[in-house]
Formats: sequence, C-alpha cells, structure tokens
Amino acid sequence: MVQSKFIYLWILIGAACLQGCGQNPGRSEKEPAPYGPVPTAAQLNWHEMEMYCLIHFTPTTFQDKEWGYGDAPADLFNPEHFDADQVAEAAKAAGFKGLITVAKHHDGYCLWPTKTTDYNISQSPWRDGRGDMVKEFMEAAHHHGLQFGVYCSAWDRNHPEYGNEKYAEAYREQLRELYSNYGTLFTSWHDGANGGDGYYGGADEMRRIDRETYYGWEDKVWPITREMQPGAVIFSDVGPDIRWIGNEKGIAPETSWATFTPVGPDGGKAAPGHIDNRFLGTGQRDGKFWIPAECDVPLRPGWFYHASQDQQVKTPDELFAIYLQSVGRGAAFNLGLAPMPSGTLHPADVAALQGFGRKLSETFGRNLADGASFEASNIRSQNNRQFGPDNLLDTSRYTYWSTDDEVTAPELTVDLDGETTFDIIRLRENIKLGQRLDSVHVAMWDNNAWVPLASATSIGANRLIRLEHPVTAQRLRLRLFAPVAVALSDFGLFKEADAAVTVAAPANSGVSRANWRITANGAGSSALRQAIDGRVETFWLSREDELPQDLTIDMFEQQTIDGFGYLPRQDGNNGGMISRYRLESSIDGITWQPLAEGEFSNIVANPIEQHIRFTKPVSARYLRFTAVAVANATGNRAAVSIAELTVYD
Repeated sequence: MVQSKFIYLWILIGAACLQGCGQNPGRSEKEPAPYGPVPTAAQLNWHEMEMYCLIHFTPTTFQDKEWGYGDAPADLFNPEHFDADQVAEAAKAAGFKGLITVAKHHDGYCLWPTKTTDYNISQSPWRDGRGDMVKEFMEAAHHHGLQFGVYCSAWDRNHPEYGNEKYAEAYREQLRELYSNYGTLFTSWHDGANGGDGYYGGADEMRRIDRETYYGWEDKVWPITREMQPGAVIFSDVGPDIRWIGNEKGIAPETSWATFTPVGPDGGKAAPGHIDNRFLGTGQRDGKFWIPAECDVPLRPGWFYHASQDQQVKTPDELFAIYLQSVGRGAAFNLGLAPMPSGTLHPADVAALQGFGRKLSETFGRNLADGASFEASNIRSQNNRQFGPDNLLDTSRYTYWSTDDEVTAPELTVDLDGETTFDIIRLRENIKLGQRLDSVHVAMWDNNAWVPLASATSIGANRLIRLEHPVTAQRLRLRLFAPVAVALSDFGLFKEADAAVTVAAPANSGVSRANWRITANGAGSSALRQAIDGRVETFWLSREDELPQDLTIDMFEQQTIDGFGYLPRQDGNNGGMISRYRLESSIDGITWQPLAEGEFSNIVANPIEQHIRFTKPVSARYLRFTAVAVANATGNRAAVSIAELTVYD
C-alpha cells in the first residue's frame, strides 16, 4: 500500500530521476480513456443542479381537478394575488436550483400570450389580459439565482385540430415561442401523456394518435430545441437527454445506471409515451446512450392544488428520504409545487420547503471526512499526484483518484481525523470519463478486524449510502470493482440532522363504515369488505365483466355528506384501476340523484386517493359508485379494483 502524503514528497524529490530513467512525462499525466457513453455539457449542468421544481398552475387549479378536460372558460383563470417571487423564494430556501413552469398542461391553456391559439392567458382578466405568467416565473427564478425551464404539453385537449398536422405544427410553433422569449433554458420538459378524450373545440370526443410518428419528435421537434436552446436538456420518458424514472414517487431503484437504450414497446423506435418501460428505473449497464433518470414527485399527493390535501404536505423528513433515493442514486429530484387559486403557495407548503432546506444544509454543510489521510493500493502513472486520492476531499466533481489501466479492483484505506460518528456515505465518479464503477464495498476497522459496513452499485454522478443507524469509526476501507481503471472524485461522511416537523391537524378520516353494507352489481360478498376495511394494503378485485360496473353502499342511516374518496390498489399493480366514474345518491335506494361524474386522471402513474368534492352537502343513505372505464383496458370487459372507499362529512 502507498501512503499518499509520503508519495507526493518522494515524487517532488525524485522527479529528475524519473525523467532520467526513461519515463515519458506526457504519458504519465494521461487521463484514462472514457468508458462508454459520456454526458454532454448540458447534461453535466443538469447533474450539478441535482434538484429543481415543477410548477402546475392552470385553470385546472380553479376546477379542483388533476387534469383539465380543455373545456374551462379562458377567463376562469384569475389568480388575484399571484406572486411568482414567493414561489421562487420558497424553492430556493429548500435548496432547489431551478424552476420549470408548466407553460401549457393537457388542458391546452397557455400561460403566455401565444399566437397559436386563443385559449391563453390574454383572454383572462388577470393583469387585464396583458399578463405573461411564464415571463414572471422566469424573472422570479433568475432574481433568486435559479435556472429556468419550460414544460409544454404535446397533448392538447382544447385545440380543435388536435390529431392532424395543423395542430402538430402549432405545437412546434409554441415551442419556438417559448425558446425565443424566456432566456436561456436548462430543460425542455415533455410529458408522455398523448391522446385520449377531450373537449377539442367542442367536439367532446376521443382522439388517438400514433405516438411514434405524429409529432415528428426526432426529425421536427428535437432539432428545434437543439438549434434554439442548445444548453437545454430534453426530458421525456425516452430522453433523449433525461429519462423518466418510471414512477411518480420520486424514488430511483437501488441500482440505477445513467446509461440507457430506449426501445419501443413493440421492439421498434421509442417515443414519448411509447416505450418498453422495463428498464426506465434501472437503466442498463451496457446502455448505448447517456440518459440519466429524473425522479418526479409532487409535494402534495396531487400535482395541482386541492384544499382537501392541505394536511397531506410531505414533511422535511419525507423530502429528505426522497432526496437520498433520487439524487443519492445518481438521478435528479424534481418536486412538484402547486399554487393555490390565489396565486401563492399554501403556508404548509412553504414551511415544509424551509424545513427541508434547513435539514439539507445542516446535514451536508460539513464533510466529516475532512482532514482524513488516504492509503491507496495504486495511483495512476507512477503515483502521479494529479490522480492521487487527496482529490477526493476537494470541492470539485472532476478532480479524482485514478488507477493504472490494468488495476480495476483497487483498495483505499481512510484514516479519519479522530473517531467520527456518521450515518451517510457519499461517493462520486468523474462522469466526464463515463460511469465506470460496478460496485463499491465499505468496511470499518473494529476490534482489530475489518467489518463490512455498506455497499453500493451504479455510483455515477452521486451516490449516498444511508446506514441503518449511526456508527463511530476512525478507519474505513473501500474496495472498488470496475471493468476499467477507476476515476473516483469524491468521498464524504455525514450525520443526518434532525428536522423540526410541524404537525398538521389530522385530516378528516371520513364517515364510520362499521355498519355499511356494500354490494357489487347487485350481489354482496365477504371479499367486498376489503374495499372498506380501513387497510390500504388490501383491495377488492372483481371478476372480469362488462363495463360499466356498479357498487352500491348502504350507510345504514341517512347522513349529510360533502365528499367521496376512491383509493386505487397500492400493491404496484395497476390492474382494475378506475379511470372514469359516475356517482349517485339516494334516500330510499330506489330513486337516484346524480352527484358527480368524470375522470380519475393520471391514476396509473400517481395512484393516490381520488377525492370527489360535492358542490354542496348532500343528505343520503345510499350511494351508487359506477366504474365507467378502467385504465389500460383494451375492450368493454375488465376487472375493477378498489383499495378503499370513503365518504366525508
């Protein structure tokens, strides 16, 4: 083993001898050759950002929906106290480095005065029809030192020409407008949801498109981005720069490679919303392209603001856990923020962001490994200091410890500056040279022996290993395994800080279900009780049958209620999830009155409770809940699944 603090002195003293012994100084300083795909400059910027926020705010907010149908009047949107600065300030306080505005969601409403459609903010009373919300978000982001990006939905449920080339060109023109007028963008964000039912200028119908060819992603859309915003990474579930992690929980798998090969579901060409999703989360060790993952998750259960979710804002500790499982696994953390109809974030949201920011800074503000000395089994190019392990403790992601080409399983012993208590280990590679490490194993010296402590795969841009409990150690050993010479750029130890958690008032748990009688299509069964047993891990699954399918609830006595909840199954399987519903009420079980009908949008990607709020309280003893359509069903026959049904008073 070679002790770096002595090696460097020896190198300085013996430099002349080395040259005299026939060493080639140019060759000795040669970096390792890159291994596999490597990131672009735009992707490096994205990796360094680590975290940013996505802001959902359209007429959908004023309708208390998750996805707007495209039928809301343009003048419904009027946030009288809109404050982009408040949103940007809250994001910065949490440590986020960028804001992405949803300039247009699936409802088709544009938050800038576009020339491509009249369904835009100039038709609203906000700022007397002269406002530009995209611009205000951009200015607020820059004022707080944040980078700025745009989301423009390719699906447009309002545009009458959706489905033909006229709309496809209008969509590309919307991108040109956004790329031209809002400064330098760090990302152009594209959703995978494309095609389905919508208002479509009053046609009120289902429209399907060929997701692979309709928009002309590769030959018409991406070239616009590359030309007009060369520094922006393009996000979609297939990349081409950043891929979706495959869930909306904000969590990457334990192994998640930055390299990935997009393939369509039929083995052909992939496109947004048209992909074989088996490797979205893990990536592929032998992937052909550098397409790292983004982990998106809303701060609340839904992406848009709902007053019913005011008690369900994620806590600082929950956000920290997501950070460790997203940024800490080489991905990025994209947190959804949802302003209220007034145009500002709810105080609970702001408090959660501030608490998360404090926890981050208190945890990672000081590297507990500072002052350590290293003993490496090999240092590249005859122990050249340029590649020495002391580089692991500087602040650069791109200075690094490297080994000779033939040394692919080196060891590094770390002598800490006294006994140190920690519960998080940080490792990074110099990704300019590719993702090289297959795995790292960490041991601690205890009772005169090396004791296994932790291990990890797919290190990449950032790897945070959270221990089950804090440990105290003075010596550690790293064993690294790679197919080529290693290029480790960072080693850190940290102790997770406590977070001051604000306890919200408990949410309404709903009307008691103890005496309920529930039937499906007129028949009862013991299995149906799983839909009302109060256990989210259980669910009722019907047999496959013709749609629609009805469930009738007898609440035993007449009650005054103002809302209804449907929780889809929570086992990770989306079979039987209800996508369209109808709800009716009755006093006597004979005469029925309509209460609500509509869609449960985005239910497969984000399977949270679907809360139906009534326009006014209703007195009823019986409720009839009808599954009109099931997500991903291929015909009129499908099974229906329900984890929980809840009635709110």
